[in-house]
Amino acid sequence: MGFISGFKRSLDAWINSIFKKKRAKIGLYGPPNAGKTTLANRIVRDWSDGESFGSVSPIPHETRRAMRKEGVMINANGSSIELDIVDTPGMATKIDFKEFMAFGLSEQEAKKRAKEATEGVIEAIKWLDDLDGVLLVMDSTEDPYTQVNVTVIGNMEARKLPLLIVANKMDLPNASPSRIKAAFPQHAMVPISALEGSNIDDLYKAIAHNFG
Repeated sequence: MGFISGFKRSLDAWINSIFKKKRAKIGLYGPPNAGKTTLANRIVRDWSDGESFGSVSPIPHETRRAMRKEGVMINANGSSIELDIVDTPGMATKIDFKEFMAFGLSEQEAKKRAKEATEGVIEAIKWLDDLDGVLLVMDSTEDPYTQVNVTVIGNMEARKLPLLIVANKMDLPNASPSRIKAAFPQHAMVPISALEGSNIDDLYKAIAHNFG
C-alpha cells in the first residue's frame, strides 16, 4: 500500500491539470490487450445504467472502432464530475494478419481484422484532437519501454495533452507498476486492477474530490 499512496499527490496534480470544469472528455489509450475496454466497462458499470462499451478477448485488437459514452457522472466524497469517455482501439506501430491466425482465425478473417485494426489506430490518433485528457493504460506485467508506448507518449507530449498512465493488472503476481513509473517518470501514474477493481475507488475519489 505504501507504493500506491506514493503516487496520490502526482495523481491529484494530473487531475488538476485537466479538469478545470465539471465536464471533461477523456480518452482511454494504450497497446492492445492492456485492459482499456475492461476499464471502460468498469467505469460505466460503476457509475452509469448504460450498456458496457464492448466485449473483451485474448485476441489482440478486439476493439477496432472508437466507442464513446457521454454523461458518466462520478460522485464521491460529496463531489462530482461528468465524463465523456472514449474507448479507443489498441495502438500499434505494425499490424500483421499472421498474428491473428495464431489465435485460430482463418487467413481471410485475419486479414479483415488486420485491416480494421489499422483503420482503428488511425481513428484513435484523430480523436486526440478532440480530448481534454488521456488515460494511458499499460499492462504492468509487460516491459513498458516499447516502441508503441514511447511513440504514443511522444505524440501526446507533442500535442501538450495531459495524460495519466494507468498501470493495469496489478492483481497478477508478476505485475510491476514501479517498472512503468521508472520508464516514464515524467508522468503521473496510478496502479489498478480494472478486472478486480483494486484501487479504482481511490481514483474515483481523487477525481471527484479535486473537481466536484
